[in-house]
Amino acid sequence: MKRILWWLIAGTRGGMNRARIMIALHDRPYNANQLADLLDLDYKTIRHHLDLLIGHHLVVTQGDGYGRMHFLSRELEASYDDFLEIWARIRKTSKSN
Repeated sequence: MKRILWWLIAGTRGGMNRARIMIALHDRPYNANQLADLLDLDYKTIRHHLDLLIGHHLVVTQGDGYGRMHFLSRELEASYDDFLEIWARIRKTSKSN
């Protein structure tokens, strides 16, 4: 799991936004529109990142259509401390640049 997190957050474009999505979903579930509003990102951008996170089993969904809610997966919840460690290191690096 840690390798996937490193790759999705630090190794690819959009990693910071994916991390922000995971942090938001840790607090509570959201649908894509709510995440777009909360994070001030385009709806299509949110959908793209959610699709990646779902594809890598970091996010799961409940419901159908526009109101489909997104939750952190059990795997990510179990590895959330690893995620926070990676996030802290990435943020420290990005602030020093």
